[in-house]
Amino acid sequence: MSLSGSLILAILLNQGLRGTAVARTLFFLPHLTPVVAMAILWKWLLHTDVGPINYLLTNIGFPRIPWLSSEKWALSSLSLIAIWAAIGGNEMLIFLAALQGVPKEQYEAAELDGAGRVARVVHVTIPMISPSILFNLVLGIIGALRVFALAYVGTNGGPGWSTTVYGLRLYQEAFRYFRMGYGCTLAWLLAVVLFAFTYLQMRFSTRWVYYASEGI
Repeated sequence: MSLSGSLILAILLNQGLRGTAVARTLFFLPHLTPVVAMAILWKWLLHTDVGPINYLLTNIGFPRIPWLSSEKWALSSLSLIAIWAAIGGNEMLIFLAALQGVPKEQYEAAELDGAGRVARVVHVTIPMISPSILFNLVLGIIGALRVFALAYVGTNGGPGWSTTVYGLRLYQEAFRYFRMGYGCTLAWLLAVVLFAFTYLQMRFSTRWVYYASEGI
């Protein structure tokens, strides 16, 4: 979801509208916030009793939602926080750089052929920036499997085990329970899984990734 959100945001910010530079800065600022500070801030914002978000919800007639204190809501809440932090970050900047490298002649030719705005995005923009999409996809999956600080600071794996992500479980086994052998095994398993995911993505990328040098 962060990948598609970053792409849409980059396309919007690449239109050359007035105030685009300020908008880029504002969208990138959350990415500069340290994960620990961001987790503490959102922990307060989503607090069931004193959080501003629940305060606003109750004022308009909605019940309080236990965002981080319920097994039903905790993992979804952390996921939304992670997506919010990622959308305006490095993925957006990479897409912006790729979009600025798409020749304008491609859009003009597509427009002359009768392609609308959506068709130009689908048939020109996405194929031309597909290497950047692949790059962000690989990094995004690696980052998703390596999540640790947000779950550790935000919920410490609770309530119950609902937010005990893989990286947090690895840390607990190795450095809380001092089962170093088990922790090392989990680390190696993570490395193998990451390698397998990356290999499969690179292996099948030839079917949909377009490199300009290959078209010459």
